[in-house]
Amino acid sequence: MIRFIERVVARGGPSAAVASLRRGSRLVLAYHNIVADTDASVGERSLHLPLSRFREQLDALQETHDVVSVADLLAPRPRARRPLVAITFDDAYRGCLTLGLPELERRGLPSTVFVAPGLIGSDGCWWDRLADVGTGILEPADREHILGTLAGDGPAALRWAEARGQLPRDCPSIAGIASETELLEATRLRCVTFGAHSWTHRNLPLLSGAELSRELRAPLDWLRERIPGALPWLAFPYGLHSPEVTAHALRAGYDAVFRIFGGRMSGADDVSREIPRLNIPAGIRTDRFMLLSRGLLPL
Repeated sequence: MIRFIERVVARGGPSAAVASLRRGSRLVLAYHNIVADTDASVGERSLHLPLSRFREQLDALQETHDVVSVADLLAPRPRARRPLVAITFDDAYRGCLTLGLPELERRGLPSTVFVAPGLIGSDGCWWDRLADVGTGILEPADREHILGTLAGDGPAALRWAEARGQLPRDCPSIAGIASETELLEATRLRCVTFGAHSWTHRNLPLLSGAELSRELRAPLDWLRERIPGALPWLAFPYGLHSPEVTAHALRAGYDAVFRIFGGRMSGADDVSREIPRLNIPAGIRTDRFMLLSRGLLPL
């Protein structure tokens, strides 16, 4: 019944949906990977969105929103005729670069990819390699231990799992992190910009001193050396942050930091150096996505 109601409301006409939003409202979407429909069961399943569903979501956005770059969305400007939405990706998965970005380029839609250079070229991240093969879910207790006790250290997470007799699974190529060559090739696309996602995707609030400085400063230097126009923006790994990390990031040279949650921005005072986003899980139905993005469901 819930699905039926969502479908009726979502398909009830874009004009009615847009009317529910204040003109010029702003929303930043956070994606991770885009995969072929046949690869939708890889890794931690909520992160790997099938291409067909991504296309449906883009169709829905283009009906009702102006899809703009993050820079344009954050810039002071008169109230827009339609709601504004920006598209971002975390982690620089291979599928994001080889399937997601070309689809956006074909439509002329801008996006920003947040890169953790220390993961570049890896065959699979710990959360994908340790997720249950059948459900695509990582055990909550395991996640808590890795993010807490191990501070999100990927190699330490895999060693810990192996010591418990849990063999990390292999990930298909589409679920690996893009190589430096693939990343540089993606810079040729007209509609994509790049920001930082820390150096090795650690739990930043649990780090201090030299560890935290390296996680924040090294990726910014790496991007500036290799990618003209790389932006001094940081997306928090795992969405985990603290006032202290934000302050440290701003001192390290970042102009803005991005959360994974927080939802829509609505007033001029919401455009600050800490930007909320709406995380889009791979399992979300298109009708529900339409309702969320159009403001017909609370974020």
